[in-house]
Amino acid sequence: MSLSSAQKKSFRSIGHHLDPVVQVSENGLSEGALNELERALADHELIKIKLMSNDREEREAQIAAACSHSGAELIQKIGKMALLYRRNPKASPKLSNVQRFSRSE
Repeated sequence: MSLSSAQKKSFRSIGHHLDPVVQVSENGLSEGALNELERALADHELIKIKLMSNDREEREAQIAAACSHSGAELIQKIGKMALLYRRNPKASPKLSNVQRFSRSE
């Protein structure tokens, strides 16, 4: 799944208003964190995650592992925050951040 730069720009503007729904501890991606990541992507499509590690390379590795495990695409990363997107054609319009914010614009 490759997104255009216009789509990524739109998702970044939506993501600016989101709070992190998944937090990854300094110990890395646990099975519980991966399960929560899957649930959040299925419900919301576009999510923000917070990485608690202080090591930049470790955060990069955690983001790459989260994306590869979930099939999500990295939209943006700033410091300890990452914005991930995975399309769900059956997403609820009330839960999907993409559909909720697209309608309100």
